This record gives sequence, C-alpha cells and structure tokens, in this order.
Amino acid sequence: MMRLRNQSGQTLIALLIFMLMSILITTTAVTITVINSAGNNQANFGELARQAAETGAENAMLQLERDPTYTGETMTINSATTATITVSGTTTRTITSVGTVAGIGTFKRTVIVTASYSGLAFTVTSWVETP
Repeated sequence: MMRLRNQSGQTLIALLIFMLMSILITTTAVTITVINSAGNNQANFGELARQAAETGAENAMLQLERDPTYTGETMTINSATTATITVSGTTTRTITSVGTVAGIGTFKRTVIVTASYSGLAFTVTSWVETP
C-alpha cells in the first residue's frame, strides 16, 4: 500500500479557491452599491420634481393675488427643472402645477391646489400631491 505524502499543489488550489471567493464577494458588494446608488438618484430626482411642482403652485398663488386673471405659465427653475402651471375656474380656482426634472429619464410630480378667491381674500381649500 502506498502512502500519499503532502503534495505541493494543495496550497496553490487552496489559494485559488480563496481568490475566487474574494472576487465573488467583492463583485457582489460592488453590484449592490451600484444598484443602491441608482435608486437614490431616482429618489432625489423625484424629490426635485415635487419641489418644482410646489414652487409652481406657490408662484401661481402669488400671481393670482396680484392679477386675478392669471391663467398660468411655464417656469424654468434651472437648466433641467421646470414647472408647468395652469389655472382654471372663476371664484374657485384650481391650480395644477407639474414639476419636471430631466435627469436619467424624466421625472414628473403634480400638485393640484384648490383655492377660493373672493374680494381681497385668497384661501387655499385643498392641496394634493400626485405622482
């Protein structure tokens, strides 16, 4: 019967297995980081779009205080962000403001404000944010 002695390749095989496992773990960690980063960017762009929509609605309320015949406009907030405002109604006004951010894709959020205008008083009766 032959007895096997320590073979010189065992250490090399163990090292290769350890390196493969290290590469696999590192690749998985990098992939998870990239996916989380993309998700965070989308959340940030969505939040910027919501803020643009709110800015447009607030601007419309200010414009209506100054000029009751105001019907809307498209506001450019910065090079990638706009708010498209439309105002409808006579005594009760409905302000629709759509905030748009051009990033990786286009992100839009809408704010709909209902307000009553009588004499010198302008009162907001509802404020709804939609995706």
